[in-house]
Amino acid sequence: MTSTQTPMPDATKVVDSMEQMSAGPYEGQRRSSARGLCCTGTFTPTGDAAPLTTAAHLQHQPVPVTVRFSNSDGNPHVPDGAPVTRGMAVRFHLPDGAETDLLGITVPLFVASTPPEFLALTQALRPNPGTGHPDPAEVRAFVAEHPHLASAVAQQPPIPVGYGRAAYWAIHAFVWVNDAGRRQPVRYRWEPAAGRASLSAQDAASRAPDYLTQEFHQRLQDGPVAFALQVQLSEVGDPTHDPTVAWPDTRKELTVGHLELTAPVVDQSHWSEQRFDPTRITSGIELSDDPVLAFRAHAYAESFRRRSRHG
Repeated sequence: MTSTQTPMPDATKVVDSMEQMSAGPYEGQRRSSARGLCCTGTFTPTGDAAPLTTAAHLQHQPVPVTVRFSNSDGNPHVPDGAPVTRGMAVRFHLPDGAETDLLGITVPLFVASTPPEFLALTQALRPNPGTGHPDPAEVRAFVAEHPHLASAVAQQPPIPVGYGRAAYWAIHAFVWVNDAGRRQPVRYRWEPAAGRASLSAQDAASRAPDYLTQEFHQRLQDGPVAFALQVQLSEVGDPTHDPTVAWPDTRKELTVGHLELTAPVVDQSHWSEQRFDPTRITSGIELSDDPVLAFRAHAYAESFRRRSRHG
């Protein structure tokens, strides 16, 4: 059943289900990515994107950034070694005082192609009261009803050695627009300069509950934690509406900038409370026709409202 045939869920219903999925709610916490670390740094564009977009942070001048790394679970007590996805939310502080966000996670595909599918999956992943874990039969039933999502749901996120040793995909397509009005769909990926490195589940279980934060602080003693921003350019026929479908590896890719993170932010509480939003874009960038991308703004706003009312 397509998204035009299935009513769009209300954001409150989706956030309710996310709370139940993580055995919450946890007052004052995000409904997803509750554990996090915020840091500051600089993004330096290569200029290779300038012919394709007028976005200010992708031209030639460096811009400051604030970055939040996180674990995807809504339970803030889940240890860093848990087999969950990690997130990297980047806020670019633009020369005119505006801001734009770019959010990525440690798997290349999203787990649902429409908001109704995502709601159904969160319902299937709710923990069984007897075991405290999702019922495998419920997950199998979901995949049987949505066979096109089997590969996305089966993704195994890596358990990274450190936040700076993982790649982060922005999942959705966005559309770049240049000064001539030409439109180019793109997908983003942050690639760690130090290379990707992960732990086995056994090794991760032996690490401290906050080992990712500890490792990040230790790594900064040797210099900046760095990433390259890789951008994949679409060709005719590549879907822009479905975050569960990858574009071919043969598509042209550009390195459009380099990110250097130099220190934790001074006020962790302030930045941990901020709402990073993948739909916070700037001139020269447009949202694609991806319904999940558009819906995320509503879900994030509802989550922010709930945690803000608890202070």
